[in-house]
Amino acid sequence: MEPVPDLTGSLRLLDAFATAEPAACIGPRWWWGGSLDVEGLALGSVQAAATALESLTGSTGRYAVSSELTAASFDSLGHLRISGRKPQGFAPMSGFRPTADGWIRLHANYPHHAARLMETLRISTPDGLDRVLLSMTALEAEEAIIAGRGVAAAVRSREEWTATPMHTAASTGPWIGFTSPAAPVESPRSSSWVPSTDPFRPLAGLRVLDLTRVIAGPTATRLLGALGADVLRIDPPGLPELTDAFVDSGFDKRSAEADLNNAEALDVVHRLLSAADVAVTGYRHGGLDRFGVNPDRMLAARPDLVVVTLSAWGDSGPWNDRRGFDSLVQAACGIAERYGNVDDGWTPGALPVQALDHATGYGVAAAALALLSERLHTGRGGSAHVSLVRTAEVLFRLSVPGPASGVGGMPIPDFRLVDSPYGPLRFVGPPLTVDGVPLQYRKAPVKYGTSALAWQ
Repeated sequence: MEPVPDLTGSLRLLDAFATAEPAACIGPRWWWGGSLDVEGLALGSVQAAATALESLTGSTGRYAVSSELTAASFDSLGHLRISGRKPQGFAPMSGFRPTADGWIRLHANYPHHAARLMETLRISTPDGLDRVLLSMTALEAEEAIIAGRGVAAAVRSREEWTATPMHTAASTGPWIGFTSPAAPVESPRSSSWVPSTDPFRPLAGLRVLDLTRVIAGPTATRLLGALGADVLRIDPPGLPELTDAFVDSGFDKRSAEADLNNAEALDVVHRLLSAADVAVTGYRHGGLDRFGVNPDRMLAARPDLVVVTLSAWGDSGPWNDRRGFDSLVQAACGIAERYGNVDDGWTPGALPVQALDHATGYGVAAAALALLSERLHTGRGGSAHVSLVRTAEVLFRLSVPGPASGVGGMPIPDFRLVDSPYGPLRFVGPPLTVDGVPLQYRKAPVKYGTSALAWQ
């Protein structure tokens, strides 16, 4: 295989990775094609997770990255079939829309985002959407929708994006930003968890509290679950996850609901945190602060906790409190322009898969595994942050794909079949191999919100 971009560099911010060798990658180097090295981003992000797993388990050459499995897993929703049905893609009001001077990308998959969009633009039916947007510039529409707590991003050229303060913030620092306690502290309890000797389930007994949604965060915790962790995902009862997205990322985890605005429910969540090993959050920066669910507060209560946060727009810069999704980051930072289509007039385009989401998810998994590896040696936890917009900047910095990019495509690995509460599922597995054997999910997704708010 041709060299894979080394995205493991961020891990070397931790002592345990000073001399770490990246895990092996096996299979073709190119398959999607296009002007950006999406394959390199995909392989490099999974390699970072595999490298951290090798360090955690003290193994060498056991965990490897399969390019065939990686290509499939980055399009897991596209390969998923639920009772023979193909999952729904973007909702009718989502996607690119023309404006008076250009284009804007909308995200209205969730009912509450669709309602805010219609309220902001003062339309009663989706039919009036194009008419209103054509009366506004892309930046005017973006500003109005954001002010109305909707979700949108104007399509910018790469040059327009790099001239913004947000680009300056997004392109600064490592891909994964680690923060360790300033000084050694005594933990209120000993960090007793150690990896299992089962190479397929090295995370057995690890407790992971999953406060994430959509794709990136659930992708990370799905991998941790596949490796044996007890993953408990918690969602707000008033804003349920989209069913197809939940099923796609729901393997090897449990699902519960908790209204954090309810004092009793919040107390239960904090008790879960007090007994967790890892907490992963995936809301906009500062979105959970009022509930005491942020790295500083959690580590103050539990210095041996591993905390990984992710967001769309990062933890600094003028957009850090905005809602966002992979598709909107692609629109804002110049990817939509780079992948634009010229047939029948120019229109914006997109990456072949939602690579920012998936790569960021594997970065989150890598961060959690790396911090756990560090904790084995120090007894202390720490925190890390990963964002979709930082991942986009990493993608732009990778070398231009070679002439063989996309030639021949990529064969799809064998589909897996399992019964579930949603009917028979056809799906693809994780992107890692263990001693040359593909890692597998053990359990089908449970029914949404039916698990107990308790550790097993």
